[in-house]
Parts: sequence; structure tokens; C-alpha cells
Amino acid sequence: MDPIRPLPRPADGEASGPSRTAPDPPRRRAVVKAVTAATLTLCVPTGVGTASPAAAVATGPAGTQGPSRAIVTGTDAEKLVLEVTAANKVVVRLPRVEVGQGITTAVAMMIAEELDARLADVVVPLADARPELPGQYTGGSSSVRSLYDPARYLAATARARLVNAAARRWHLPARTLRTRDTTVVAPDGRTATFGSLTEAAARIRTPRRATPKPARLHRIIGHPATRIDAQDLVTGRAKYTGDLSVAGAKPTLVARPPTLLGSPVSVDDSAARAMPGVLAVVRTSHGVAVVAETFHHAFQARDALRITWAPGPLGALSDKHIRARLRDAVPSLGAPPRGSVQVTGEFEFAFVSHAPMEVLTAVADVRAGRAEIWFSSQTPVFAQEEIASAVGLPAAAVRVHVVRGGGSFGRRLTCEAAVEAARISKAARLPVKLMWSRSDDIRHGRMRPASHHRIRASLAGGKVVAFAHRVAEVGESSEGARATTRSLSAIAAGPAGAAATAAGDEGLYAFGALSVRSGGVGLPIPVGAWRAVSSGTMRTAEEIVVDEIARRLGEDPVAFRCATLTSRAAVRVLGKVAAAGHWGRPLPAGVAQGVAVHEEYGSCVACLAEIDASDPRHPRVRRVVMAADVGTVVNPRGLQAQLMGTAIDGISTVLSAGLHIDRGAVREESFTDFRYARQRHSPTHFEAHVMPSHRSPGGAGELGVPAAAGAVANAYARATGTRPRRFPVDF
Repeated sequence: MDPIRPLPRPADGEASGPSRTAPDPPRRRAVVKAVTAATLTLCVPTGVGTASPAAAVATGPAGTQGPSRAIVTGTDAEKLVLEVTAANKVVVRLPRVEVGQGITTAVAMMIAEELDARLADVVVPLADARPELPGQYTGGSSSVRSLYDPARYLAATARARLVNAAARRWHLPARTLRTRDTTVVAPDGRTATFGSLTEAAARIRTPRRATPKPARLHRIIGHPATRIDAQDLVTGRAKYTGDLSVAGAKPTLVARPPTLLGSPVSVDDSAARAMPGVLAVVRTSHGVAVVAETFHHAFQARDALRITWAPGPLGALSDKHIRARLRDAVPSLGAPPRGSVQVTGEFEFAFVSHAPMEVLTAVADVRAGRAEIWFSSQTPVFAQEEIASAVGLPAAAVRVHVVRGGGSFGRRLTCEAAVEAARISKAARLPVKLMWSRSDDIRHGRMRPASHHRIRASLAGGKVVAFAHRVAEVGESSEGARATTRSLSAIAAGPAGAAATAAGDEGLYAFGALSVRSGGVGLPIPVGAWRAVSSGTMRTAEEIVVDEIARRLGEDPVAFRCATLTSRAAVRVLGKVAAAGHWGRPLPAGVAQGVAVHEEYGSCVACLAEIDASDPRHPRVRRVVMAADVGTVVNPRGLQAQLMGTAIDGISTVLSAGLHIDRGAVREESFTDFRYARQRHSPTHFEAHVMPSHRSPGGAGELGVPAAAGAVANAYARATGTRPRRFPVDF
């Protein structure tokens, strides 16, 4: 395999930034250009309309760039690129990252649907960081929601151009032509591939706004599809950052302190430098890096370093101190309504590592006047700015290549590994391939914040008249706080049209006066957004209290929810899981079911979990049934996979997975002691029901976590006759 070649190295002191798109004028324009003689390229913002000339750049299949002539303009900054090559492949460069959630398949399905292309003919590479696109962000369950209309209008516009090109070639009315299987078909049976029409199509003006198909004509959207990258994933052809062969990039590891944010006081690297294969030893703010010919050499040299460490700023702080401070930081509930009786609960949630299966890896090549970085990033434009600041370059001189990631769950919202790799590359004057070990990420990476919740439901006249939820969670008060704040702000904002509601404040139940208030404890701990962010703890705690309210009122938990849910869709998904999971059937002692509901991202979900806790030390969730209404579903099979993953997250974080802070250090360091659910802990029976809907797509990637966690917690409580208050329960 040919190595990926970095940009040519300029002479020392010579500024040479990578080529990049010039800033868009105030009105963002869509462009079309025949990049090669047989390539049609459409660059279209979120909406499409009449175009005027613009100075823009279109990227061709081989990464070539050149001036384009504009034909359409969009209404905001979201921009997609569609190309049709001579080989009859449709290429859409996606300004998102694929981290296993299946967004490349979903977008390919949208494009194939509107183009009448074969799904196998659609290729979806990931776009580099594009600072002119502030919506280049993957998170908040927003990708399908924000791309559904742009991708379909883009493909409909491209289809219109291709049909018009064929009509001119054959001297036929365009309305008499049809499209299928990536070809245009004439009434007499003549066919032309899209690839053969690209040169002519690039010279044709399309209608102001080509209209996508109505849902009743969909043959791809809404039908289960295998991932377009499935074969590459199972055969090893899919490339992650660690698989890249960037010319000259040397394997790199970092020796890290025993405590969070500790720092080296003295370093004896003489033995390491004398070892074969060692190229450089670089001191960083919180560690010592070894650059070597192979990772084997790097591991050996790292272990040969003799380092004296200064403890991190947490000092002797441990879990019990953090829990006490969180309890004290929870805002007051105030006085309950007069004449009401109270159902209350206090809940503690531990820190949780993201622990994506692929460890953090970044390739960096920092030269005089420019830098080039390869890594998996949910926020590449933010990363570009952070890397530029770290190495003293303007952002325009930093090129960020977005690479697929092996899981994320929020971990790749920030860019510590890429920034660290860039600094090491600059100091060592070498391209580097930095890998964080599993221990590095669990002990020094970002984690879901620990939190403490205090909930009070006020009952009067057989119903809930007030519901108050107070929470305090750990916030970061260290050098990484800016990155955390900016990544969380991106989640709150999201791409255009993809705003999400916050947990605890949307009135899921008719519980009278609702109030949610939060506090926090600032600590020098690297925290970050974890799948479902605050909903994963807030809704879990609330759903436990809902069960306890039903018990106080002498009502069945499912019937009580159905009577108090404010959303018909939520009632439907709950009814579906209750029926499919055979809610209420007789179960042996120590076995019980629990349910929970969640609504967010314009979607809703219910979960039924059945747990066997006859051995309380080893509870096993043996059945999970989930039902979701997420509006229009692009790929039902992808949604089912997402729900299955959230079920495992709920099982893990409720029963066993958490991080301990012990005298300023994270105690866990691998999957041996960070006890995420394994195959033997997974349900033997899983169902995911997709509810039919004609609404616009809602979010789904994080939706199921709160419902799954709440259902598992409620099932555990019913099976053991306890009221769990600290999670995970086995901690």
C-alpha cells in the first residue's frame, strides 16, 4: 500500500499553509463544476435555490480542487458535496464522522433513494475539517435530522441535471425519461449511466429546487439495509487512524503520571535513549513521550524511563470526599405544596469512562509554517483551532483529516490526543503516530461526570401535584475546562435544525408544577459529554421515582405511566414494550421486570428489562424489549443496532461499570476492573420495535440510554426488594 504523503516540507522558516477553501461570501453559495472531464460535482448548502456566481472550491474524487461555477445557493452553512464519476460511482463527502453509528450508510440511502442509484454505487468518504462549515459537528443525535433534507434535495437536484443531459443527448422530452440502478432509461429502452452523462450534466442549469420523492415512493429509505461498509469492517479493509501509513510517521507513546494531571519533576531518560529503535524522548506537560521505529521499541523505552512525578491537583481527594461535596452542592428543594405527601429519593452516579473499543490515536506532521493531522474527530473545526493554538500556527495552516473511529460515545468531541501528537511532532521534528493505551484513556481520559440527585414528588388527591429535581455534578476546573465547555456548547447548539431538549424539563409526565435546578462542584478532573449527556442520569433517577410513586399510590407501573404521560407517542411505545415483553406475567422469585420511558431529540422510546437477581451478587438482565418512535426512519436495521447498544450501556452503568477516584488517581485501568457488560452479561433475548411514523426524522443515537438504564434499575429494585440509590449498584 502506498503511504499517505504529507504536504511537501517547506524550507525552515518558510511559511507554507495547506490549500483550503476561501471564505464564503455572506450569501453561501452552491456550486457545480466538472472537476475532470467526467466528474459532476455539486456543492449544496442545507437548502438549495437559485445561484449566482461565487468563488468556491469543489473537491473531486481524488482530492483535486479548482474553481467552480455556481448554480444554486443554500439557506445556511451546512454544505454537502455530491460527485458522479466516470466509473458510475456517486461520491458524497460527508462533513460528519463515522464512529460506528452508521451515518455513512444512512446518507448513502438518502442519496441513492433520490438519485435512483444502486446503494452499492454510493460512496461516502469523510470530509476534512472545513472551517467555513460551523455545522461540521457529529453529536447530540443530530446527524440524520440535520442531513435528511439537504441530502435528498442535493440528490434530487443532481438527478434532474442528469435526466436533462440524457434528454438533450437523445432529443427527447425530459419528462419521458426514467432513472433506475444509477442509469437514465429512455422509453425505447436505451440507457445511459450517470457516469457517462456527467460532462454534459455539469453544463446544465437545474430547476430552482428539485423536489424529493414523497414517502410513499420510497424504495430504500425506511427499508432495512446492511451497512455499506460491512464487508470492509469484517475483513479488516476499513482503515482507522492506527492503520494509516503516513510517510515518516513514527510510533509514539507517552509515560503518564499515576495521578490525574500529575507532572514530571525529574526525568532520567538515559537508558531509554540508548535502546535500539528509539528516535526521540520528549517531555510534555503531563508526561514523557517516546518516539521509536516500532511500538514494540516505544513500549520498551517508555518502561525504561525513570521519572519522579509531582502529584496532580486533586491531591488526596477520593470518592467519599467528592460524594460529600456533591451532596452539599445540590440546590435546596424548598417547601412542598401544603397538604401534600412526599415521595423522595437521593441518587448517586459514579464517573464512567467512554472506553471506545478503538483507543485514541492521532498522526501528526508539524513542520515550519504548517501542520497536518489525521484522527477521528466529532468536532474537526474546533480541533483545528486547538491544534493551531498548541503549536503556534494560524488555523489556516493546520489541515485536519477526519478518519473513521472505532466508537466514541462522546469521547471524540475533544481532541487531547491530536493536540498532544502535534506538540510532540513539533518538538521531535518528526511526523508521529501517537497511541493512547487503554490504561491511558481510562486513567487520564475524559469521563462522564459524577453526580448527585435529589428528587421530591408531592402527592395530593391521588395524583402528583408537583415534581422537583435538584442535581449537582462535577465540572472541570482545570486546563481542559475550555475544551469541555466548548464541546458541550456544541452539543447544546448542534447543527442547524437539530436542537435537543434537556432532560428533566420537558414535561414527560403530567406531574403538576415541575422544577429543575442544578449546582456543581469544580474539580481538576477531565470530564466530558458521555452518550446521552445529562439525560443518562437525570431520567434514570426520575424513572425510579416514577415507579416509587406508582407503588405509593397502589398502581401498576405501566398503567400509572400510561395515565400520566403527556405524549401519545410515549404511550404507544410503552404499550408496545409491555405487550411484547409480556408485562405482568408470573415470574420466579428473584426475577422481575422494569420499565422506563424517555423523550428527547424529537423522538421517544420505552424499554422493558427483565432481570434475574436470584443470585444478588451476579444479577443478569436476560430480556430487553425496546420500542422507539423517531419519526421517519432511514435505516430500521441501523436504529435497531443503536437501541441494542444503548441497552448494553444501561445494563453496564446501572449494574457494574464505574470509575473510582482514589487519592487523586483513577483506580481502574482496563476492562479487567472497569467492568462493562461482556457477552456473558448481555440479554439472551433482545427485541427492538420501530414504530411507524411520517414525521420528520428525530434523533436516535443516544435516545435509548436513559430508558434502558431506568428499566434495568427498576427491574433490579423489584427483583431484590430494595431501593437502589447508588450506581452502579455493584461498586
